[in-house]
Amino acid sequence: MTPDDVRALATAIRGEVAKAIVGQDDVIDHLLIALFSGGHVLLEGPPGTAKTLLAQSFAAALGLDFGRIQFTPDLLPGDILGSNLFNFQTSQFTLTRGPIFCELLLADEINRTPPKTQAALLEAMQERRVTLDGVAHSLSDRFTVIATQNPIESQGVYPLPEAQLDRFVFKVLVEYPAAADEAAIVRRYARGGGTPRPAALGVTAVTDAAQLGVAIAATGAVTIADSIVDYVVRLVRATRDSGDLVSGASPRAAVLLAGAARARAALDGRAYVVPDDVKALATAVLRHRLLLSPAAEIEGRTVEAIVADLITRTEAPR
Repeated sequence: MTPDDVRALATAIRGEVAKAIVGQDDVIDHLLIALFSGGHVLLEGPPGTAKTLLAQSFAAALGLDFGRIQFTPDLLPGDILGSNLFNFQTSQFTLTRGPIFCELLLADEINRTPPKTQAALLEAMQERRVTLDGVAHSLSDRFTVIATQNPIESQGVYPLPEAQLDRFVFKVLVEYPAAADEAAIVRRYARGGGTPRPAALGVTAVTDAAQLGVAIAATGAVTIADSIVDYVVRLVRATRDSGDLVSGASPRAAVLLAGAARARAALDGRAYVVPDDVKALATAVLRHRLLLSPAAEIEGRTVEAIVADLITRTEAPR
């Protein structure tokens, strides 16, 4: 599959998702890049901005098996992973698989559950497998987590630990729609009875597992020059030297940023990465990995502004 074929597939996926979702083009692009680079996405936005419908429509357009977990304070790791239950008829333990055994998992309001339960996702997100009673069970090669959290709530939520945050390739901010888009949403959905499921909105699969695997393999073949790799490393290392940050990004961030840049190039129909691919994705890759210093907080600075400054000051290859 050529980069042009990958771009055509991405265009078809966007078209299907658009049958259910008005606007949110940047969010959809980040979901596509994450999928094609093998990463996971954290969506942060206020309630009612169609985060759940977006994840459902994305899975439907890709023909992926969709699973959803509503995270609550009393959720247990076994509610996510499943458990081995004793069958009295056979006198054997039988694996009862949890909702994590799917291809695209929506972890809804992930910060509403304690860190112990959040940690149930760590192995799955990193290695695409889960271990139950000492036995490893493989997940799909396409296993992808789309997690959501509400930025305006402070009660009954648990901040995600650094180890959990570092598993996400992107943290994407889902903003309120523009006025024209919001009017289109009201016209489309103001019929009562709740929001229809993607199938009722005409969203159908435009690819299958085999074609998706070929497209992802083509993404992995995109050329990333040594000068671009050096640029990624210098940009990530600059976060560790910034006086405005208490902690910088890890080497994993550099790996994920380079992989995401390759996916962005493929989705744009190119067989090579350019510096603009790195610049366009750096904020979404880094924002959840950086911690502001007290002085920067007092001055009202934001992580996004600091990353933008680092991009400006880090020389890009020509």
